[in-house]
Amino acid sequence: MLENILHDLNIEQEKYLIIGCSGGPDSMALLHYLKHNTNNKIVCAHINHNVRKESQKEEEYLKKYCKNNNIIFESTKITKYTENNFENEARSKRYNFYKEIIDKYNAKYLFLAHHGDDLIETILMKINRGSNLEGYAGIKRISKKDNYYIIRPLLKYTKEDLINYNKKNNITYFIDKTNFDNKYTRNRIRNNILPYLKEENPNIHISFLKYSKTLQEYNNYIKKEVNQIITKIYKNNILDLNSFQQLDPFIKKNILYQILNKYYQNKANIVKEKNITDILNIIDNKKPNLTINLPQNIICIKEYNKLYFKQNNNKKDYKIEFNHKITINNIIIEEINDTKEDGNNICRLNKKDIKLPLYFRNRQNGDFIEIKGLNHKKKIKDIFIDEKIPKRKRDEYPLLVDSDNNILWIPNIKKSKFNAKKDEIYDIILRYCEKEENNE
Repeated sequence: MLENILHDLNIEQEKYLIIGCSGGPDSMALLHYLKHNTNNKIVCAHINHNVRKESQKEEEYLKKYCKNNNIIFESTKITKYTENNFENEARSKRYNFYKEIIDKYNAKYLFLAHHGDDLIETILMKINRGSNLEGYAGIKRISKKDNYYIIRPLLKYTKEDLINYNKKNNITYFIDKTNFDNKYTRNRIRNNILPYLKEENPNIHISFLKYSKTLQEYNNYIKKEVNQIITKIYKNNILDLNSFQQLDPFIKKNILYQILNKYYQNKANIVKEKNITDILNIIDNKKPNLTINLPQNIICIKEYNKLYFKQNNNKKDYKIEFNHKITINNIIIEEINDTKEDGNNICRLNKKDIKLPLYFRNRQNGDFIEIKGLNHKKKIKDIFIDEKIPKRKRDEYPLLVDSDNNILWIPNIKKSKFNAKKDEIYDIILRYCEKEENNE
């Protein structure tokens, strides 16, 4: 029973092994096994989720059990939940605590007691919700997270196997009554679907484990292929859509999943198949500038033949008085004494024609400029579109105005009627330059 669950793991040199233990039958079996089959110091990391009245009693028992068995006991209690999705928030808090304990003991391995039944439930949930190839594979036996490895050595065993192990070794464990609450998707699968699968095949978990390993092998191969392509078409955090559109649809999806994994730090269950479909739809759309919202306040932005992702920051209006030099959104404007240049990057003004002081501000609805030499007004919005200024930059782009709010200059784009030529009278010269932009 529970034979050779530590094969191919090089844990002999590790001083501490961390075990996430709830006090349930699965984690108590794993805690007992590791204590009696390794020479490492065992650290029991327990989270009191504080949603059942029995939680405190279970924590006290586990603390006493660890003391009696020379196991280091570490615990935390969650006092408040703020999100609507309890499962996601509880999971997040759990892993934050595990990371604290990993760092405290400078450990390399976190052992978790997921078993074969958990694997079946996870795969069925992923199929139901939609995922990518890696997601459909379910739970990995070994996975890398931050600076440590998560080990799940019990995937070839069922919950029944673990309960029998506990009975044989006279191990006390606790049953979480919330596992029978069918308001949670996993519980509905566990309580309603899993029993029928086991009736058809008592070893169905082995079939799912083989299925999972096969998908992981395919996924590892595809990742290697995708990585080679990404280095050619995804540079400086910008995806070249001209090259991207030449690829096979399956490769396209996996490229997007891989890019998004970076933004979501490889956290599971965040990016759904619908998100990928939405991104592909805006790529195929003929409109040159499109934006869609993704989970956790990330936005996907298409600008002509480029695609990238960034944190969604709501527009913030600004108006800043100019005093010799200013930097706004990577654009540098400075006052200079003289220059032979006369392009849109240079602005010459006569103080008699304007009202000081000068300001730089962002665009407002209805803004227009009286263009030099044309004797008519044009909307700033239309100029930005004509000049193919990316949509994300339009609300942030600096405009030079005087104290009467006349738009004097759109730096590097258009001059107003207030701009003087080189052979005319002026006493102010401003110059535009742009720093290299980082889209990360």
